[in-house]
Amino acid sequence: MENMATDCRDEPETDFIYCCGAITEVLKFGSCQLHPGHKVLFLIIPGNPGVVGFYRTFMQTLHSMFSYRHPVWAVSHAGHCVPPDSMDMVEDGSLAADRDVFGLNGQIEHKLAFLRKHVPRETNLVLVGHSIGCYIILEMMKRDPELKILKAVMLFPTIERMAQTPQGKVMTPVLCQMRYLAYLPLFLLSLLPEGFKSSLIKLVFGGIRSLDHTVVQPTVGLLSGDCAANAMYMGGQEMRKVLERDNVTIKKNLEKLIFYYGATDHWCPVQYYHEIKQDFPTGDFRLCENGFRHAFVLDAGRDVAKMVVEWIQRDLRT
Repeated sequence: MENMATDCRDEPETDFIYCCGAITEVLKFGSCQLHPGHKVLFLIIPGNPGVVGFYRTFMQTLHSMFSYRHPVWAVSHAGHCVPPDSMDMVEDGSLAADRDVFGLNGQIEHKLAFLRKHVPRETNLVLVGHSIGCYIILEMMKRDPELKILKAVMLFPTIERMAQTPQGKVMTPVLCQMRYLAYLPLFLLSLLPEGFKSSLIKLVFGGIRSLDHTVVQPTVGLLSGDCAANAMYMGGQEMRKVLERDNVTIKKNLEKLIFYYGATDHWCPVQYYHEIKQDFPTGDFRLCENGFRHAFVLDAGRDVAKMVVEWIQRDLRT
């Protein structure tokens, strides 16, 4: 189980599909098509930006440490990927606009629609959320309580009072009032050669000693302009809509939930960890002791995946 040697099964497949009328990237380790014989699927619900390439190392580690038994998929947020040449950002512009598919509620419905179309109903799900992905998972549980969720792992969860957090206080005016000012610089960046953009990203990430270099190319994709604009639009809605913690849904699903809070997370202060632990004394709430950053995929994807395996391997044996 600990053998991390390179294997052909460590190479994922990437699919681009339209879901709710918007371009969606699906990164898949293991089976690319599910059938009733697949008992368990790991599904990653990303943070914002919802770029699945950020989670490649994390997913590969999960897949290999469970001896390649369970497929591990990640579904991007709608519009948080660069469409291939044969596809557009939206399949039907009026449909995407009516559903506000790039907004927070639209992204929740987008994930439920993906499950309905691409995952057999009887499949047991291990959902892994990161940041706003944890909020989306709680909403999925509330809106479709019949989902067969075996476990839901909430990594660095932004599930309450986002605008009141240290980072939220900085980003709320940027995302809610000033995001249009960023569109021109983003457009100009999108015109730069790919090699120059890659070098720029490496320079920005230069202070991260153990940078996972698989995140560089997905970050370059964000500089296409539309992807970043969609991420900022969603982020503005997060600041306005992620308010009180959904204690009702948490209580109903407490035995399925594992929460992992950062010790120095400016999007989710340690105070939130202590409060939720006090409100749900029998729940599984963990506080990081390893110094992992909120954006753990930048340098700790493998280490966080190993922890997740330890937490849930007993549940997958039963």
